Amino acid sequence: MSSESWPPPLKCVSSAICAELRQVIADAFVNKTLWTTDWGGVQLQSLLPKPPPSLNALNSLKRKCDCLSRNETSLSTNKKVKKTTFNKTSSSNTFNPNDAAALNRRAARFQREHDLERQKGLHGQTGHAHSPYSHVFANRSATPSFDGDAPEMNTNVPNWDKHTIVGTSREIFKDYLRLTSEPKPEQIRPYPILQETLAQLKKRWREKANYNWICSQFKSLRQDLTVQRIKNEFTVTVYEIHARMALEVGDMVEYNQCQAMLRNLYELGIPGKVEEFTAYRILMLLHGRNRSDMNLYVGQLTDKQKADPAVRHALDVQRALAMGNYHRLFDLYLNAPNMGAYIMDHFIDRERVRALIVMTKAYRTLPLSFVQNELAFDGLAQAREFLTEHRAGIFQNPDAPDAEKILDCKPAGAPLAQVLEEKYRKVQIKGAV
Repeated sequence: MSSESWPPPLKCVSSAICAELRQVIADAFVNKTLWTTDWGGVQLQSLLPKPPPSLNALNSLKRKCDCLSRNETSLSTNKKVKKTTFNKTSSSNTFNPNDAAALNRRAARFQREHDLERQKGLHGQTGHAHSPYSHVFANRSATPSFDGDAPEMNTNVPNWDKHTIVGTSREIFKDYLRLTSEPKPEQIRPYPILQETLAQLKKRWREKANYNWICSQFKSLRQDLTVQRIKNEFTVTVYEIHARMALEVGDMVEYNQCQAMLRNLYELGIPGKVEEFTAYRILMLLHGRNRSDMNLYVGQLTDKQKADPAVRHALDVQRALAMGNYHRLFDLYLNAPNMGAYIMDHFIDRERVRALIVMTKAYRTLPLSFVQNELAFDGLAQAREFLTEHRAGIFQNPDAPDAEKILDCKPAGAPLAQVLEEKYRKVQIKGAV
């Protein structure tokens, strides 16, 4: 149906209804009630019965609608004719109600002013208090369209927009598969399902479930969070738990991936166990013997972080290594907080060899029991096997029980130095990013 078939009064009324409807939808969008509002029961003020207008009001309304109708017709005419008409009438200051051109100009000016005021109201640019919708339409050049099929805004997603993927899958467990195409919502789990998934995985881990299965489930969980761009405290918790599990089983590939992501999340200001994983990072830098990164990272620590017991322990480990204080180092190893000992496990054998080199230079003989206690071995058998594996199992009484064995230090020193150069000169860190 063309615009010519609408009665002029109906055009005016429909414009008012559309304006009010847009305002009601905008209110619902800002208040996050777009999907909970009973739209069938919404009553528009423009549709409420109004008292019968006076004769003067009816005449005024008719004249205004006639002006708008004639204005729409005149806009499609030749601009040159309009300009000529304007020049002819501009010299007269009197208003002639029968002058169609004057009526058209007034109607056009009225419409322009109305459009400007409406746009200012939407963008919050008037001299009055800011519009409650100004933050919704900020940095947009045109009035937004309110799509009834648009998903509800997710406060857990930074820079959320209508193109953000929202999953619809109801599966609790899902094996990890690397994405090779654009993700589909029906294959992605939404936020509430992911929360249930984490709770179930924690329960399975306490029940001694297979780590390979647990790891696949956590990677799938992390993937669903990434695809939906969810970054909040729950995301931090997921990566922290997976990192601890990876440390417990020695999976440094997954641990380093989790640690790298956690650094980004912490930098966004999302709270978590920042001090705990700060200590882990210091220990990992000590494992890699990356002195330049270590100095830079430690120099950026805050006083609050340095006062944390876990961070203070990691800094004490750094100091003991720098000073060659192996007695203090192995005491810290036995008393590491949280899961620090799991990281120290990756470089403690290297430091045992370095400590043995110093000890064999300082003593002629050493009881195996002394070596076990000083270097924090779990037992005499473990200490003897370590010495033998590193070509230093040279005892004065090799046939005696382990509790009575005496290490001959002088012949053991040279093999230890050779093993240190061959086995521990290069550091291999799996999954480093």
